[in-house]
Amino acid sequence: MEHEAFWLDAQDHSRLYVHAWRPMGNARAVILLSHGMAEHGGRYDRLGKALTPAGFALYAADQRGHGHSASYGTLGHYADQDGWNKVVGDLATLKASIAVRHPGVPVFLLGHSMGSYIAQGYLLHHSASLQGAILSGSNYHPVTFYRSAALVARIERWRQGPTGRSALIEHLSFGAFNKRFKPARTCYDWLNRDPAEVDAYSNDPLCGFRCTNQLWMDLLGGLQQISKRSNLAQIDPGLPILIIGGECDPVSDGKRLTHLADALSGTDHPFVTLKVYPQARHEILIETNREEVTRDLLAWMEQALKQPRPRRSE
Repeated sequence: MEHEAFWLDAQDHSRLYVHAWRPMGNARAVILLSHGMAEHGGRYDRLGKALTPAGFALYAADQRGHGHSASYGTLGHYADQDGWNKVVGDLATLKASIAVRHPGVPVFLLGHSMGSYIAQGYLLHHSASLQGAILSGSNYHPVTFYRSAALVARIERWRQGPTGRSALIEHLSFGAFNKRFKPARTCYDWLNRDPAEVDAYSNDPLCGFRCTNQLWMDLLGGLQQISKRSNLAQIDPGLPILIIGGECDPVSDGKRLTHLADALSGTDHPFVTLKVYPQARHEILIETNREEVTRDLLAWMEQALKQPRPRRSE
């Protein structure tokens, strides 16, 4: 297994820090990973090391405002303007780089939590170029839910400015997540049943930060786009989609994973698979049952590789 990190120039000349795990021989397929809020691509080292023996490469860029990429911006801030389109465009930039490094090799898109929303934004325009998509720790709400949330974010942006960091938004978004896990050992118990993983997140200076009001405005605008049934219908109906998450994940609550699967299936996507893991929490890829999840992920990708897909470089 080879591991490297490199800088990649984005379309607007911002720089993205990319983590890459590659098998020693030629890759059979590549996974393009879009990570969650207030974390970074380096946290997927265990997954990269688990995938490479099976011939899969993993590429994970630190999102704008996250990880090492934040050194070319502001931690917790996508951009001053057009942030949603820029983070979605960053996936296209990394996908193009992967096509050069692994010509003709099929690519899967894996998005976790916030990254699953960005991944869906990418799917609205580029799904035909993929072999499959995996959405982890995601959910689905109607557009009206996100419009109401965006109103709060708009008020906080007016009150504090675009780069302000609202305690109110933080409370409304994450404040109740730990309630079902009382007595909680840390404020991040909702992430994982594994205390070592929770501590690693808590002690990581590039994790757990509060995001800016502008990032929330960008994200909520994007969520309104991907929640419209008419937009979901733009995703290639032949694309295999796997939706995974934990039964006790407060982000998806198990039920909202079902809502997402139903929304996709209801827009004529017949190849949607849903897998909810009992008792698991949010970070399903590094949860206590991570080996089971990895086996299921590999088995699903093996099946998806058998499905004919168009070969496009975009």
